[in-house]
Amino acid sequence: MPSSQKTLKIVLASPRGFCAGVERAIEIVERALDRYGPPVYVRHEIVHNEHVVNSLRAKGAIFVEEVDDIPEGAHAIFSAHGVAASVVDAADERQLKVVDATCPLVSKVHKEGQNHVKKGRQVILIGHDGHPEVEGTRGQIPGGVLLVNTPTDVKSLDVDDTIELSYVTQTTLSVDDTREVIEALKSRFPKIVGPDVKDICYATQNRQDAVRKLAPSVDILLVVGAQNSSNSNRLRDLGTSIGKPSYLIADATDLEPSWLQGVAAVGLTAGASAPEGLVQGVIERLSELRDVQVERLVELQENVTFKLPTELLKPSENISRME
Repeated sequence: MPSSQKTLKIVLASPRGFCAGVERAIEIVERALDRYGPPVYVRHEIVHNEHVVNSLRAKGAIFVEEVDDIPEGAHAIFSAHGVAASVVDAADERQLKVVDATCPLVSKVHKEGQNHVKKGRQVILIGHDGHPEVEGTRGQIPGGVLLVNTPTDVKSLDVDDTIELSYVTQTTLSVDDTREVIEALKSRFPKIVGPDVKDICYATQNRQDAVRKLAPSVDILLVVGAQNSSNSNRLRDLGTSIGKPSYLIADATDLEPSWLQGVAAVGLTAGASAPEGLVQGVIERLSELRDVQVERLVELQENVTFKLPTELLKPSENISRME
């Protein structure tokens, strides 16, 4: 039963949760399972969310970390984070029937980096070492990519002053996430060439802007997302930097009632890989602890969609035979 404390206001951030790239990736796995039948192999988690992965696993998807773990000739899918060119080559060697679920915005970064190399420029990547997207991007751009994450990294870069320089960024970093690093790059290398601000992932920026808008009206912030989700961690970090106690939770079971002591209003958002059902589960859990009033704070409406791979849009051979 809810406690006798006064009503708890829940302020829902909008936009929150799934972005177009995540929706596309999940649909690719589901369509591939429908079209080819299980099992369909997926290299790496299709998106960084255990609930999504478990749901697809229950439908027949098998998740592996390397293409060597996939039987030769099998149907395979590359995750939304993208893969290195060496992974594509390894899949070809095993004659895998691959559907690429790489987010189109990530693919755009790959192409930008490749174009810089064609023009003779050294590419610097702003991103987190070890993140799957960063590993994929580094492996898609020939000639060796230099990785930086902080202004200190920029100071320690060892580059040939006679070579033209360029930079690209990890898509799950917002304008604010990269601002200081870009300023450091431009300060040290005034002629460095970089992408237009419009190339920043719309979803990362929008979700952070929504948190900034709701922060003044709440006492704490709850972010629904996986611990290994870069954009979810940044939402939590953003709330903390604004001065609000902020917690990253996988689902309602992670919610600690003690967090609500003395709290009148909770901000609630979700990372780009977190299903809306998990957000609703948190609301239900909060309503068990307190009487709640839900308020939706809409920053903007997103209408972005990405096309599916053509091989999943063609009439299915199985369907044709049935007809």
